[in-house]
Amino acid sequence: MYEYLRGTVASAAPTEVVLDVGGVGYRLTVPVSTYEAVRAAAQQGGAYTLLTHLAVRENEWRLFGFATAAERRLFEALVEVKGIGPVMALHILSASPPAEIVRAIREGDSRFLHRVRGVGRKTAERVIVELREKADRLLPEGPRETSASLPAADDATRALVSLGYSAQVARRAVERAEQEAGGERLPVEMLIKRALQHVK
Repeated sequence: MYEYLRGTVASAAPTEVVLDVGGVGYRLTVPVSTYEAVRAAAQQGGAYTLLTHLAVRENEWRLFGFATAAERRLFEALVEVKGIGPVMALHILSASPPAEIVRAIREGDSRFLHRVRGVGRKTAERVIVELREKADRLLPEGPRETSASLPAADDATRALVSLGYSAQVARRAVERAEQEAGGERLPVEMLIKRALQHVK
């Protein structure tokens, strides 16, 4: 129904973006990697385009937004797997860059997927079984590079909370990830990935 939306960024949070398109605000649920791209674009001003996926349920229509075709392609492949809905697919996308998720699928690395909150061992194995043969088509343009950003501990903490962790657990995990970085400024996406290693 909607292929993409182009407008100015009215607001942006680690899991949600509002685009102002001709005076109408569209709220889109996004993976953390997309938030990174949107935040960088918002700082520069001007219009921004998000590819979209509309999930329709009996009592809810929900728009999901993606900065790249690879993110949307992987999301749409994940939601076709039995037992994985849009929210869980978004959790998987928010935990690691698309290239790493596709690598795990291609190599049969179910432990990598099982680290994501809410993804059980059987579900992780099902993802690999159903998507392994499609792996090469999920990321044809190669991995998307993420740009460096300002310190992002607060955004990373909010993202972990939105994934279901308590604020205290999220904050401690982010702090440990920052300590391991040794003062290096990490983009939100990488900080979340490293923090997730400390919450299981």
